[in-house]
Amino acid sequence: MTNQEIVSMRGIVKRFQGVTALDGVDFSINAGEVMCLLGENGAGKSTLIKILSGSYTPDAGEIFFEGKSVTIKTPRMATELGISVVHQELDLVPDLTVAQNLFLGRTPSRFGFIKSANMQEVAEAAIARVGGQFSPKTKVSELTVVQKQLTMIARALTIEAKLLIMDEPSATLTADELQQVFRVMDEVTKAGCAILYISHRLDEISQIGDRATVLRDGKSVGVHILANTSQAELIEEIIGGKRGEVATQRSSTAAVEDKTSGLYIDRVFIPGVIDIRNVSIPRGRITGFIGLGGAGRSTLLSALFGSERALREVTLDGQPYDPHSPRQAIARRVGLVPEDRKTQGLMVGRSIWHNMIIAFNKKGFGTAKQRSFSKPKETALALGVRFHDFSQLGGQLSGGNQQKVVLSKWLVNESNVLLLDEPTRGLDVGAKVELFNEVHKIADSGAAVAVTSSELPEVMMHCDTIYVLYEGQVKEFFVTQGLSAEDILHVVITGEVRNA
Repeated sequence: MTNQEIVSMRGIVKRFQGVTALDGVDFSINAGEVMCLLGENGAGKSTLIKILSGSYTPDAGEIFFEGKSVTIKTPRMATELGISVVHQELDLVPDLTVAQNLFLGRTPSRFGFIKSANMQEVAEAAIARVGGQFSPKTKVSELTVVQKQLTMIARALTIEAKLLIMDEPSATLTADELQQVFRVMDEVTKAGCAILYISHRLDEISQIGDRATVLRDGKSVGVHILANTSQAELIEEIIGGKRGEVATQRSSTAAVEDKTSGLYIDRVFIPGVIDIRNVSIPRGRITGFIGLGGAGRSTLLSALFGSERALREVTLDGQPYDPHSPRQAIARRVGLVPEDRKTQGLMVGRSIWHNMIIAFNKKGFGTAKQRSFSKPKETALALGVRFHDFSQLGGQLSGGNQQKVVLSKWLVNESNVLLLDEPTRGLDVGAKVELFNEVHKIADSGAAVAVTSSELPEVMMHCDTIYVLYEGQVKEFFVTQGLSAEDILHVVITGEVRNA
């Protein structure tokens, strides 16, 4: 890291329809430095990134790039300066190949075409650099969520960037994949490139970052050298002492296996993918599922929601349950918060209100609720969704607020079974507390709740029981009260149960 400033932003102001998103923000980053940008959802992080990347123009303030005053009016201008972005959302064109997505929007070669052979060669090198094990000729629609994330990182690295902005790049990566990305980041910074890194995972911040800038309510409130700053200090500055309540660990001490309460899985089978047997997701409890990437957590929840073709030998409150579509699952009051909210859980072009009442457009749900804003709005406010108007489009919200809207949809629907697939992905520290406080209330009110998460402390804190999945099968079952992380990690990593 050097003391040469790549970017300096002074007094940046941005307003949207009367709402001040950034209020006089100062920010700077040096060559070869990993600067972490921290703050709650709605603190202004996404707006700051969009100003740097040319998507938004500030209403006031000045930007300096390598010491020269600049106006970044378009994303192309940002790219020409040497600013490359890995966005939080999976912003790829599904019908194009990986290689075509890597070069999307770039200056073409002679006669308006990119040379295919050269494009494939560069694409292969970029994918290999981030540890991708897939062909650049593959269509993006055929990739997994993790592979799409790696493609976005590779796309950002194919230009000689002076500033690389990484917005929640690890949200869908396994621990091994994340370490590969960190190795790439280390190479990039040693070459003099600055990295602006946005993440809500403070353990990542401590591992990879040099300094951290904290935003709160649209203002810059502090810059910290991470080697000298504790996580507790960062959390205090992020939330500003606004939240006194913290979700406490569930107090269950015994397992519950009641085939007449909630969901009971005799078997869910997809050949070559999962073979899950003897799993209980009872009412009044939060049941956790954990495992390495590809273990089958998300696939199981999708199968229970009718999104995956599967052999299902399942009961719901003692009655057969075999949904062949999400519509059939919704009719039984089963809701799913998917891992990829943007493409599976949210209609980005529709209003917040429309997103929250869409489940009522099925037979059997009262039309009185459809006509009323009151319950959806109350639910959104209870979850801390930040919006300037209830008719605001879902796509205009920050990532964390989008996730809250998806969850709110099922709270309004009063679902009896709630399936949460990585529900805190992209949420800040305070928002995670708010979300799980609501999830605890839902379970305590008598709903059956299933949660998948790649964050072990989160599962241990908020779940009554935990199933460990390994290569598509249940390997072990734990009651969380008194459980140590070492006990569960051994099974997660090896798939083997320790002898007592």
